[in-house]
Amino acid sequence: MLRRRSGADDRRRSGWPPSLRRHCQQRVKALGLPRTGRLTVRAVCDRVSEHRGRPIHLVPLELSTVADALWVASATDDHIVFESRLTPVHQHQVILHELGHIICGHSANSDAALEMLRLLMPSLDPARARSVLGREHADSGCELEAELVGSLLAQRVSSWTVQQHYTVPPQARELASRLSALMETPREP
Repeated sequence: MLRRRSGADDRRRSGWPPSLRRHCQQRVKALGLPRTGRLTVRAVCDRVSEHRGRPIHLVPLELSTVADALWVASATDDHIVFESRLTPVHQHQVILHELGHIICGHSANSDAALEMLRLLMPSLDPARARSVLGREHADSGCELEAELVGSLLAQRVSSWTVQQHYTVPPQARELASRLSALMETPREP
């Protein structure tokens, strides 16, 4: 006998509430990603950049234990800073997660995020800096939404090569330098 799945079955199977899944699927669909051909993480970044009308820079750094990745948005550019020592597949996952934040239009308004921004980029006018997001609230609605969008994007990526190599783009060298200095500074209790 065939049994029709209920909504509860869908939640148990996928782990995501159906309404959240539909909402995130719509966001990914709106990007107009190609259905055929090789789609790389860089190509997804390029498509999101084109969709938003602003460049996305991938910035590999040694982030210590602060975070695996974070998104820094200025008035004109987006920077996805990620741990350079992660395995390539894990790098792809955290980049796609941060893209999830960008696609969903999340922002960081917490005092901690603003302080992090001040430390990372003291020469940047705070009024010009729009957001800094890290993976600090794993159970928040925004984190769940970004995780699901990142997972949906990952299903579309056809090239998970371990040969990928990222370098710091010239536009992100100041940010990279400040982040590196911040990560080397020992924190006092």
